[in-house]
Amino acid sequence: MARLDFTGRAVIVTGAGRGIGRAHAKLLAARGAAVVVCDPGGDTDGENPSAGPAEEVVKEIAEAGGTAVASAESVATEEGAAAIVQAAVDSFGRLDAVINNAGIFRPIPFDEATPETYRRYLDVHYLGSLLVTRAAWPHLAASGHGRIVNTVSASLLGVPDMVHYGSAKGAVYGLTRNLAVVGQAAGIKVNAVAPGAGTRMAELTGDTLPPGMLEYMMTSMPPELVSPVAAYLAHETCAVNGEVFNVAGGQVNRMVMVNTTGITDPGLTPETVAERIDEILSPDGARPAELMPPQPDS
Repeated sequence: MARLDFTGRAVIVTGAGRGIGRAHAKLLAARGAAVVVCDPGGDTDGENPSAGPAEEVVKEIAEAGGTAVASAESVATEEGAAAIVQAAVDSFGRLDAVINNAGIFRPIPFDEATPETYRRYLDVHYLGSLLVTRAAWPHLAASGHGRIVNTVSASLLGVPDMVHYGSAKGAVYGLTRNLAVVGQAAGIKVNAVAPGAGTRMAELTGDTLPPGMLEYMMTSMPPELVSPVAAYLAHETCAVNGEVFNVAGGQVNRMVMVNTTGITDPGLTPETVAERIDEILSPDGARPAELMPPQPDS
C-alpha cells in the first residue's frame, strides 16, 4: 500500500521528551509531520521539571531534517493545554492530530496512596488528555480529518500497587470511547494505544511483573515498536474509531469490552442470579460493545 505520509500536517505529541512519546515524535517527523514536542521533563512522577528533554528531541528532529518545536507546558491545567495547542497553530498554522501520551508513574500500595495521589494521577492522565483535546477540538474539526490518539494501559484491568495509575488509565479508556461518539459529527476519529515497552517507567514496576518480564521488556520491547500503531491512528486515512490496541514488541491486538449473552428472566431474583451466575459470566456468544451510532439532528 502507499506510504502513510504526514507532509503538510501538524501533530502534537505530549510526553514526548523521553520513551514512547519521543519515539512517536521522531517517527511522525520522519514521515513529514511538523511536531509539537510537549514535555515538562522531570522524574517519572512529575517532580523536578526541566525543559531539556523536549528541547533535545526537537534538536534531534531538526538534525534529521524534520520540523518541530518544543513546549514545556503542563497538560494538567487549562492554561497549559491551551498554550500547547497555540504553539501548533502559531508555529504551523494548523493542527491535524493529537497524541495524548503524557503521564506520570510510580507504583504505590493501595493503603499508602492518599486522596491527593489519586487527584494528581487523574489531573495528568485523564484531565490532561481531556484538556488538550478540548483546546485542540475546533482545530481538528477544521482540518476535516482530525485524529486523536490517547494512551491507556493494560493496568486498567487490575495490577498490584497500581490502583491509582490503572484507575486513571481506565478513565482515559472511557474518555476515548465517549469522544469517539462525539467526534463522528465533526469527522474526528478517536482511538487509543495500551503500550508495552522498555522505558524508565517500566524499570519502576519491580515485583508487579512476572519474573523475567522486566528484563524481556528492556531488551526486546523498544518504544519504537509502539509508534507505528500510534502513527497509523493519527493518520487521516485511519478509518477505525473508538478502538484500543495493545501494542508491545511488534505484537498488536485489539482490547475490547464485550457483552455476554447472559440471561433474561422477567421474574429475576437474587437466587436466580446466584443459580445462573455461570451462564451470566460465560463468554460463549459474547459480542463487542459497539459505539453508539451518530444521532440525527433534532
